[in-house]
Amino acid sequence: MSNKQFNKFFKLSLLVSFIVLLSACGNINEPITSQSTNFWDQFILFPLSQFIIWLSHLMGNNFGLGIIIFTLLVRILLIPLTLMQMKSQSKMMELQPEIDAIKEKYPNKDRHSMELLQAEQQALFEKKGVNQYAGCLPTLLQFPIMIILYQVISRTELLRQGHFLWVDLGQPDPYFIFPLLAALFTFLTTYLNSKTNPQQNISVKIMMVTMPLMIFFISFAFPSAISLYWFISNLITVIIILIFNNPYKIIKERQERIAQEKEKERQLRKALKKAKSRK
Repeated sequence: MSNKQFNKFFKLSLLVSFIVLLSACGNINEPITSQSTNFWDQFILFPLSQFIIWLSHLMGNNFGLGIIIFTLLVRILLIPLTLMQMKSQSKMMELQPEIDAIKEKYPNKDRHSMELLQAEQQALFEKKGVNQYAGCLPTLLQFPIMIILYQVISRTELLRQGHFLWVDLGQPDPYFIFPLLAALFTFLTTYLNSKTNPQQNISVKIMMVTMPLMIFFISFAFPSAISLYWFISNLITVIIILIFNNPYKIIKERQERIAQEKEKERQLRKALKKAKSRK
C-alpha cells in the first residue's frame, strides 16, 4: 500500500476511534432530549434520533420501518467503500497464488525472514495496485454506527417503546428471529465473498462459521432494533454483492477464460505438430 493510501486508512481509523471515544463520554442512563448539554448527545445522538423519528413518521409512525429506511440510507452512503472493498478482495484472491509462492520462499519465522517476506509482499501489492487494508473500511465504519444506534434506541423513549411486528424495539427479540436472520445473512455475505477465491483456506471457513454464531449470541442481549439493523444491513450487502460482484458470474467467466486458454494451447500444439510433420 502506498503512503497516500496508508494515510487515508490511518485518518479514517483515527476518525472511527474518535467516534467510539466520544460515544463513551455520554451518560447511557440519561435520556436524550433537546436540553442535553453533552457534545455527543446534543450534536450527534439527538439529531440522529430526531431523524429516525421523522423517517418513522413518514412511514405511518412505524419505528421499525424508520430504522429500515435509516439502514438503507447508511448502506447507500457506504456503497463506494463497499465496492472498493469488493474490488480489493477480488484482487487479493487473484494474487493469492503469488502470495503463497512468496511465503514458500521464506519458511523460517525469524525476524530477518519475516522482514523480507513483508517487503516482497508489499512490493507485489504496490505493483498490482492492491490496497490490502481497503477491505476493512466498511466493516470498520459499522462499529461506530452500531454504537450510535444502540445509544439512540436505548436513550430515546419514543424509539425504545416502539413496536415492529412481534418485537419491542428497545428489548431483545423474544423469538430470536431477527438475531437468526442477522446471523444467516452474515454467513451469506462471507460465503459469497469467499466463493470466488480459487484457493479456499481454513481461516476463511472458520470465520464463515464463527462470525454468524458470534452475532447470533451477541444479539440476545441487544435491543431488537439493533438486530433489525444488522439483518437489513447484511441483506443489502448480499444484494450489492449479487449485483456488482456476483461470484457465480465471476466463476463462469473464469472457467470460460481457462477453457479459452486451454483451447489456444491445444491449437498451438496442433499447429506445431503439423509443422513438424511437413519437415
